[in-house]
Amino acid sequence: MRDRIFLLSHMRAYTSLLGHLLGSHPEIDGYYEMHRGYRSPEDLALQAAAYQREEGLKAGGRYLFDKLLHNDYPLLLDRIDQEGVLVLIALREPDRALPSIVHLFRGRSPADPYGDPEGACRYYVERLGWLAAFAQTWPGRYHYFDAECLVERPQPLLATLTRWLALDSPLRAEYRRFSRTGRARTGDSSAAIASGAILRRERRYGDIALAPALQTQAREAYRACRQTLIAQARAMELRDLTS
Repeated sequence: MRDRIFLLSHMRAYTSLLGHLLGSHPEIDGYYEMHRGYRSPEDLALQAAAYQREEGLKAGGRYLFDKLLHNDYPLLLDRIDQEGVLVLIALREPDRALPSIVHLFRGRSPADPYGDPEGACRYYVERLGWLAAFAQTWPGRYHYFDAECLVERPQPLLATLTRWLALDSPLRAEYRRFSRTGRARTGDSSAAIASGAILRRERRYGDIALAPALQTQAREAYRACRQTLIAQARAMELRDLTS
């Protein structure tokens, strides 16, 4: 039975990038969003069976990874076998995350609720509320990092993640492509994820503007959630680029 790594975050927080970096490590299986909730040990068994069937498991693997980005897919630690479950939590600041969400889903369908700034903001605020509640329920049970670290300070963060996960070899800044890389509903569907490397360029969305009230609401949710996550974390990696 493999141990688990769960990344709790929100959409457009570099979670596909991290999933590919983790999934390319010889000790870790899993790289995409499986759209599953984990309410019982049976859910862990179903996850492993589904991944084995869809992708296959590495002979020397120790971990199975999944990311949970929606409140519809809970992680109930009190109802699953907690031994061997490692939890990572990451946030990306809303001024960058929200335009990215709107751009992605507006391109898929004009009617998609996430393609509207109000819908994207509602999702973001509700998701951060769930993450803050998780932190308060499970203090010291997770590791926190700012999502921006993955592109702004990749080497220190990857070294930290290697230590947190007790891997036998370091995580690398390059990754392989998988069968679902770039496929919609499994993660990032942009061309960037196919590069196989961390891209430092930041895309700007000048055509997407959030109303001041939405911007304020999202920023306040981010500040409050991040403060809670840091206060309750077992360990953290911050975004201070001067350190």
